[in-house]
Amino acid sequence: MLKLMYITNQSDVAKIADENGVDRIFIDLEKIGKKERQGGMDTVQSQHSIEDISEVKNAIKQAELLVRVNPIHEETEAYSSSEEEIEEVIKHGADIIMLPFFKTLEEVQRFFRCVDGRVRTCLLLETPEAVEIVDEILKLPEVKEIHIGLNDLSLGYGKKFMFELLADGTVERLCRKFREKEIDYGFGGIAALGKGMLPSEYIIKEHYRLGSTCAILSRSFCSPKETDLDIIRNTFETGIKEIRELEEECKRRCDYFLTNRDVVIEKVNEICR
Repeated sequence: MLKLMYITNQSDVAKIADENGVDRIFIDLEKIGKKERQGGMDTVQSQHSIEDISEVKNAIKQAELLVRVNPIHEETEAYSSSEEEIEEVIKHGADIIMLPFFKTLEEVQRFFRCVDGRVRTCLLLETPEAVEIVDEILKLPEVKEIHIGLNDLSLGYGKKFMFELLADGTVERLCRKFREKEIDYGFGGIAALGKGMLPSEYIIKEHYRLGSTCAILSRSFCSPKETDLDIIRNTFETGIKEIRELEEECKRRCDYFLTNRDVVIEKVNEICR
């Protein structure tokens, strides 16, 4: 089954997600450069803090706690250095630390030196520059897991729609490289079944065709603006059940994946037109 991740810093919401089979709760500390890159888009700018880590950690029982830190950076008046930030994230109880928006091999190496094997790591590959040097990155022995960030990567390539990268073969080429290195990998986000411009069921089938092991539950799955816990609980109970049922179907009917890819390409092209 896919490892499903959900982004929240609300302990009560994290508890509901955990109880309903979400595999990873995702705290997002990334702020540096995010507004400039995505300021004109319909995206949520994170307001999470390091203090949220301990509170959410105490609320969950089964799920792992993943924390996305800022891109590699030096100390400024507004931010502590990457070394200090990662140190605090580890002290507060992160199980996995994710590095976003890297462009050079040196940034990745510095990240691994900061973590020093104390917790697990995940690289968020989301820049064209990182794609260009992905073979060098994959030679690093510390690389155990990579997630392809379709939103920023599509912006970097000047695409109109982030799932163009699924249709044009970019994601498939990267997944093949990861698979050859026996590295865990995932990509993008998924909504509840039947939702999204490109309905989630098509994307989930592509995850299975490509051997992906992980996906983020998007805002279209459960809006971070929703405050009614009963509605949130029902959303997770129903939504996760439907996703898992589709996954069982995917396992039974692997022969339709190639046909699904043709549908994905056709629908993405329709959306872009």
